[in-house]
Amino acid sequence: MAAPAPMSPRTGTSVRKTSLLEGRNPWTRAAPITIRAATPRPAGRPRTSTRRVPCAPLPEDPRDDDGIVRVVGLHAMGRRPTLETERLVLRPFHAADAPEVMRLAGDAAIASTTMNIPHPYDLGMAEAWIGSHQEGFDEGRLVNFAVTLREEDRLVGAIGLVVAPAHAHAELGYWIGREHWNRGYATEAAQAVVRHGFETVDLHRIHARHFARNPASGRVLQKIGMRHEGRQPQHVRKQDGFEDLELYGLLRPHA
Repeated sequence: MAAPAPMSPRTGTSVRKTSLLEGRNPWTRAAPITIRAATPRPAGRPRTSTRRVPCAPLPEDPRDDDGIVRVVGLHAMGRRPTLETERLVLRPFHAADAPEVMRLAGDAAIASTTMNIPHPYDLGMAEAWIGSHQEGFDEGRLVNFAVTLREEDRLVGAIGLVVAPAHAHAELGYWIGREHWNRGYATEAAQAVVRHGFETVDLHRIHARHFARNPASGRVLQKIGMRHEGRQPQHVRKQDGFEDLELYGLLRPHA
């Protein structure tokens, strides 16, 4: 994953064994998500405009059933989006999130299972990482989300896509703070972001990687419908050793 720390593969998330999708196509079974585009305002939190995004496979015609033309590419929405799921709000990071990012990502267990998060992880690193998001989005190569609890706007992790526009594909990366493991947040967030990638960013393919010694991350990818595509032995260096990577991918439905 080429994203700046800490938005790179892979998560340290441990999840329940029961699959939410039970082997079926997640794009026909999942509940709709809401995409909100932030509208700038002089002070306070941004106002939002909302529209519902259908979760069934995209039709051949570029218009959805309600007559709304699909937006294509990161710039089509104009502003960084917010996604809502049953329990989560995936929103742009704010500068004020930096201390909590430092606290969560600074856990040695998170650094150990992600590629680019160093340990220790200080406040300046968190501030620089958050500060890079808008530029990456404006250039069409990056969309990052703060994973927050819907009921209390509590930050629990991060998720995003590193986009290669020329090839219409992206790499999915995420991490969830250790105190929030085993609650299915990674799966719920990843499903929403992958659906956003296909339906709104108009990607053809989304892929992901995780360390072989972190099988919990692989279970998240399997639950959102990704297929295991192989292993790269000792492909990357992490701290004092080399890590095997497990490779997963998913094509746009009906691609």
